[in-house]
Amino acid sequence: MTADNIMRGVVLKGGRRLAIQDYAIPVPGSGQVLLKMQASGLCGSDLRAIYRPENPKSEGAEGYRGVVAGHEPCGQIVAIGPAVSPEWKVNDRVVVYHIHGCGSCRECRAGRFISCQSELGRQAYGWQRDGGHSDYILASAVDLVRLLEPLSYIDGSVIACGLGTAYAATLRAQISGLDTVLITGLGPVGLGAALLAQKEGAIVYGLEVDPFRRHAAEELGITTLDGASPKIKEIINELTGGYGPSVVIDCSGHPGARLTGLEVARDWARIVFVGEGGSVSFDVSPLVIHKSLSIFGSWVCSISQMESLVENLVKWKLFPERLVTHVFSVGGAEKAYSLFDSGKTGKVIIASEEEAKRWSMSK
Repeated sequence: MTADNIMRGVVLKGGRRLAIQDYAIPVPGSGQVLLKMQASGLCGSDLRAIYRPENPKSEGAEGYRGVVAGHEPCGQIVAIGPAVSPEWKVNDRVVVYHIHGCGSCRECRAGRFISCQSELGRQAYGWQRDGGHSDYILASAVDLVRLLEPLSYIDGSVIACGLGTAYAATLRAQISGLDTVLITGLGPVGLGAALLAQKEGAIVYGLEVDPFRRHAAEELGITTLDGASPKIKEIINELTGGYGPSVVIDCSGHPGARLTGLEVARDWARIVFVGEGGSVSFDVSPLVIHKSLSIFGSWVCSISQMESLVENLVKWKLFPERLVTHVFSVGGAEKAYSLFDSGKTGKVIIASEEEAKRWSMSK
């Protein structure tokens, strides 16, 4: 490697450790493009499954194989390999859909790469193949989503997983202006779900125990409720005219929050579990069957849903970088992860110098 073809990349080591390593800038092969990275978000699943565990697992969908981390990449095409569709040009701004599927199984053919059935063909950026915490990233052209103006690269990074995950949950719940929605857990995904549900016409309340997160949500125009209040069920009941919310989206992964959501939901409500981890125990007959609740699990949006999200954000004039509180360079990755792990931030982004400067000047 020479100085001209070296890039930096962040590798997570487990046990709250990471390393910044040098790599040769890759050359795109057939069906691939090289992106200059502009923004790459940190995600709660990075903390839960890779950064915090002493020995992160290496197999399965959340198996981490020591690659460059970061599964929320957004950048600019700087080189194009052979056999790439002519729709893609150098300088195009793109979001990378973070799951590369085999392309042959039934789920991939439906655009649901997240559910790809191939153990060898399914590769997630930042998990099984190099991700976005770097100066450059090699991406398969089939995984690209065009970043429309006036969305920023940081907007695109938030879309790449966190907001895409929130969007999939709102679609699963079929939210409309007829709904009253309760979001439990106001981390980045919960905040995103609340903002999207508002744009979809619903009345929205956010349930959160952490005062810092409630304040951050209020700053975004979200009505919040203290999840630690002993009278929280009575408060929700009163706010909803005695009926309860018609939609509950749990973004917390916490047993108590999940149970509260089920208990306060009105009859025939739709419940979506999107927050990872944890468990919940309840008596099925009175809480679910007799209330005729519909319970859905929702993981990540499809690539077509991500394209739809980009279009809607432009239409709604909703810019998700509003969720971002801290931006760092690749060299600041250790501080970025440590701060994000504290739980006292909004969305945290690793960005290029140009994008970090633009974001800072916009504040």
